[in-house]
Amino acid sequence: MDVMLLGTGSADGWPSPFCRCRSCRWALAAGEIRGQTAALVDDTLMIDCGPEAPRAALRAGRSLAAVRHILLTHGHFDHVGPAALVMRHWVGRSEPLDVLGPPGALDQCRDWVGPDDPIRFRPVHPGDEVVLPAPAGEYTVRVVEAAHSDGLVEDAVLYDVSRRGVRLLWATDTGPLPAGTQSAIAGAGFDAVFLEETFGTYIAHGTDHHDLPSFARTLAQLRESGAVQGHTDVIAVHLSHFNPPGPELAPMLGRYGARAGRDGELVRLGAHRVPVTDSPSRTLVLGGVRSGKSVHAEAVLAGHAQVRYLAAGGPREGDPEWDQRVRQHRARRPPEWQTIETSDVAAQLRTAEVPVLLDCLGTWLAARMDRHRCWDGGPQAAVDEDIDELVAAWRQCAVPAVAVSNEVGSGVVPDTFSGRLFRDLLGTVNTRIAVECDDVVLMVAGVAMPVRSAAREPTGPAAPTSGPRSRR
Repeated sequence: MDVMLLGTGSADGWPSPFCRCRSCRWALAAGEIRGQTAALVDDTLMIDCGPEAPRAALRAGRSLAAVRHILLTHGHFDHVGPAALVMRHWVGRSEPLDVLGPPGALDQCRDWVGPDDPIRFRPVHPGDEVVLPAPAGEYTVRVVEAAHSDGLVEDAVLYDVSRRGVRLLWATDTGPLPAGTQSAIAGAGFDAVFLEETFGTYIAHGTDHHDLPSFARTLAQLRESGAVQGHTDVIAVHLSHFNPPGPELAPMLGRYGARAGRDGELVRLGAHRVPVTDSPSRTLVLGGVRSGKSVHAEAVLAGHAQVRYLAAGGPREGDPEWDQRVRQHRARRPPEWQTIETSDVAAQLRTAEVPVLLDCLGTWLAARMDRHRCWDGGPQAAVDEDIDELVAAWRQCAVPAVAVSNEVGSGVVPDTFSGRLFRDLLGTVNTRIAVECDDVVLMVAGVAMPVRSAAREPTGPAAPTSGPRSRR
């Protein structure tokens, strides 16, 4: 099965025509012009056909003359371009054409078809299964529910398409997948999943689309259910300028075992792919106060369904402000993540069976200094031993691990002995942990500055330059 991506952008594409944000400026300069998301499968079947799709096919060197089936996901303007049916009529195509989709999408097309046009509209609903004939073997199309609705659309669907042992999931537009959809595709072992990722690092947009964190969580659920397996090519589509520039987006998606689709890309399904494996990577995220350290660290592990979150300072009695901070952090994290409040981090690292997020090394060090009473000049040998034990456990941890820490070496020299001692010891901890890491990131004003990068270069969240709007 060959899938030509006619477009991989949101309703206004990427770059947005009227925008000059950093992301759009990069896309324009790099020539990465993404049109409205659509695909052409084996030159026979189209998935979505917005107003830009016919011309995009021609620019990719493909004719639409052999198309016999069009699958429409929903009725938003970037997915339904009924003028294509008039173009087909003008050249006198006499072959039958099936147009499948939810009723709301089909209703937009009926007035664009002549009485003698060989076009059949076939309404579909979640749970339907349709067999479509094709010259080289029929397609089986299973219709599943999307999480995508507004005042104009209430009946959006997604498509599970298979042919001759090859299977794909077309999952745009949608937010986190409904439970019924997850159940319907469990164990599918798709060869490719085309999953929308509209909002990038912007998360205050509602639930009708994915951002990077929710994309990662959905993908983790698909892996857990067996819908996505080691051979699955996961391709992000319906991308918008709320994503960071391509060189920053690629490693972020790469952490989740995914990649960004490109307009005009031909995806060949059924060929052998090397299975994706989760190596026990190590990441250190440094930064000052409120620099975005924790948010970035959580994004690094967002592709994992379960994470052990180590609140490394342990609980604090009688500190309401600290309790409020803890509540805010917990509300931001997925409910499936396990939170453990302890300063015995080494033991947790040695026994971890799911990825670990350690937040943070500064509170861990303060707790160990409290334990050994070395703030006022007492012997620090016990703290040195704790640091040795921590570094050894970090090195030996058998799962992916991310640590957060404060960067305290760039400010003024503390005017107290205890302050200088803490600064020096934390600098030592940071340096020793960094040596054991694949990736080291310095957060500055919410932007991730790579200090060291292995195969993937980590990046951080970027604030949107404008308010959210529908990404139909």
